[in-house]
Amino acid sequence: MIRRFCLSLSAFLACLLLVPVTYAQTTGIGVWPYGEYEMAYQGPETLTLFVVPDGSGDSFDQARLPTGGIEDATITLLIVDFNWVPIANYPAEDMWLESEDNGLVPCNGGTIADANTGADGTTQWLNPLLGGGHSQALTVVLINGMELELTSGVHLSFNSPDLNGDRTVNLSDVQLFTEDFFFSDDFRSDFYRDGIVNLSDLPRMAEAVGATCP
Repeated sequence: MIRRFCLSLSAFLACLLLVPVTYAQTTGIGVWPYGEYEMAYQGPETLTLFVVPDGSGDSFDQARLPTGGIEDATITLLIVDFNWVPIANYPAEDMWLESEDNGLVPCNGGTIADANTGADGTTQWLNPLLGGGHSQALTVVLINGMELELTSGVHLSFNSPDLNGDRTVNLSDVQLFTEDFFFSDDFRSDFYRDGIVNLSDLPRMAEAVGATCP
C-alpha cells in the first residue's frame, strides 16, 4: 500500500512538472479546478473601467487607456479539471474579480462572471460590473474564493461616481467630485481617463446620481 501511494504521488508530481509556469501578465493558472484566463487587450498600458452600482457603467470592451482611447478589456476564463478536460456549467457565482487593494467595492455578486462556463469550459467578463470605489491596483481572478496562482494579476483599474465606495452615488460623492474638479485631477474622478478632471467627466457624475446596488 505504501509503495503504491508513493508511486501515485510521484506520478502526480511528475504531471505537475509538465504544467507550464510562464504566462503573459494577463494569464494565470491555479489550484483545482484549474483556471487559465486572458484579457483581450495585450498592450503595455493599464486600462480603466468605469463602474456604477446599478450596472450602468461601461462594458469591458469600452475600457479606456490612460490617454482616453478605448480598448477591449474582456477577460476570458477557461476552467479545466486535473486531466485538463474543460468543465462545463461551472457556476458563474463561483468566479469573480477583485482589486488587490480592495479599492473596488462590488455590490453583492457585482463582479461575478457573465455566465456559467459553456461546453468548452469558458466564461467571460464583458458586461458592466456593479459596484463603486476606485482602484489602480492589479485586478485578480478568483475561483471559489481562491486567487489564481502563477500570475501577476490583470492590469485593469476601476473608477466610479461612487467615489467613497458606499455603493450609492449621492451628494457626498458629488462633493468629492467637486473638490477634484476644482482642485485636483485625481484618478478617481477622471471618468474619461484623459488625465484631467473636466467638463467631459461632469455628465457621467450627474447621470449617476441616485444609482445604488439592486
